[in-house]
Amino acid sequence: MAINYYSDGVTIPQFRRRAVNAWIKDVAAVYGYEVGDITYQFCNNERILEINKQYLLHDYYTDIITFDQTRDNLLFADIVISLEMVEDNAKELGEPFERELLRVIIHGVLHMCQFDDQTEEQEAEMRAAEENALAMLPADLSEVWRK
Repeated sequence: MAINYYSDGVTIPQFRRRAVNAWIKDVAAVYGYEVGDITYQFCNNERILEINKQYLLHDYYTDIITFDQTRDNLLFADIVISLEMVEDNAKELGEPFERELLRVIIHGVLHMCQFDDQTEEQEAEMRAAEENALAMLPADLSEVWRK
């Protein structure tokens, strides 16, 4: 059972993997789940567009795609994140890149924990769950990010 991070043509952000992994496991536990195997693949906009077209038949950019393979209460997934989209989102929202990336990382986990974001009501529930998860992080994000 592991959480792994890979790069597809981009530099992986320098976060403390043990701290982020522990946080992911803690958030999953809040909803009654355990981490099985989760793989994060960081990429650029063009790569996530290609994946979105190929596997979901969607012709648009997105920040995250979660290929959920959860079984019972064990989380299994391949998650693709466009770092370019995360950076764009952070600028648009006036948030630091680091916080926005953590929000997107946990967004995929929350999908596996049965949260959805297809309707306005679901989106509001997802945003609240993301904020609750972010509140579980240390107030000083330097404990999560390498300088």
